[in-house]
Amino acid sequence: MHEVKLDRKIMIVSETDAKGTILYANEDFCKISGYTKEELIGKPHNVVRHPDMPKAAFKDLWETIQRGDIWKGIVKNKTKNGDYYWVNATAYPSTSPNGNKRYISIRIMPTKEEIEKAEKLYKTLD
Repeated sequence: MHEVKLDRKIMIVSETDAKGTILYANEDFCKISGYTKEELIGKPHNVVRHPDMPKAAFKDLWETIQRGDIWKGIVKNKTKNGDYYWVNATAYPSTSPNGNKRYISIRIMPTKEEIEKAEKLYKTLD
């Protein structure tokens, strides 16, 4: 597996419904993940989940945003072709114009130190 490195100009943005189904994916998300918008829209957000990520991290993410709080963390994601990329993620709840619950996620380039800290932490989970 090859690491796809983000640069400082990249800002990955996505929006999901309450069940985690992707409703919106920006161009940077498509470019980095290797999926087209058509391939991402309507799919569960875990389509980019890397198997190295502990389930406990995503459990914490979902519990945090479902209670209305902001979640921040370093996440290892998987590309369409099996490569991987690290992101500094912020996820938060929102409401659509018609009142439906939505979740927004914004991901930027993490520092080397953030990745190293996350790797150590994730080895202790699950």
